[in-house]
Amino acid sequence: MKESKDNIEAKNAFSKSITAICTDLTEDELAFIILKVTVSEVESKVFYLREGIIQESIGFIYSGLLRSYYLSDDGKEITTALLCEDNTATDYRSFIQQIPSKFYIKTLEPCIIVNFPYTSIQQCYSKFKNFEKYGRLVAEYLLIKRQNRIESFLFENAEQRYLNFIENNPRLHNRITLTHLSSFLGIERQTLTRIRKKIL
Repeated sequence: MKESKDNIEAKNAFSKSITAICTDLTEDELAFIILKVTVSEVESKVFYLREGIIQESIGFIYSGLLRSYYLSDDGKEITTALLCEDNTATDYRSFIQQIPSKFYIKTLEPCIIVNFPYTSIQQCYSKFKNFEKYGRLVAEYLLIKRQNRIESFLFENAEQRYLNFIENNPRLHNRITLTHLSSFLGIERQTLTRIRKKIL
């Protein structure tokens, strides 16, 4: 069956993201890796991952927008990440340890996602020593991202968190609701509205 143009372009984008990190990979090694991935076209408002499920594939977002969140004790959705193109849709702890996730990841827009299975990644680590760099740098990137988020709550006020979000996520500003953004920033929606009015 012939692949769609979107699927081919998604795999090409994923291939470029790998070679940007692993510059020593040969063309044959890269071709072997790309054979291991699949591409999903996911409609809006569909779960990519659910709480209690083990994430079996890490997702490279070629197009679209997703939200990661968990449910508080009173059932409130707490947004932990807003993910657009060139990001990974993953609960990395669930993926690396192959344990049930505590998070939901849900599409906010139609998405095209490149899926790289855990078993295939482990095979590529064993087969290509150069590829181990990819796993290490992805882990470092996600760790730094999480650390920055923790420090933003410790050392920044609500307005600073909002301004930093706008500066660091220019592609997201007009694609998410105030409800999701206020949840991500850890503030009430009314507070976010006041901050936006003040800045404008």
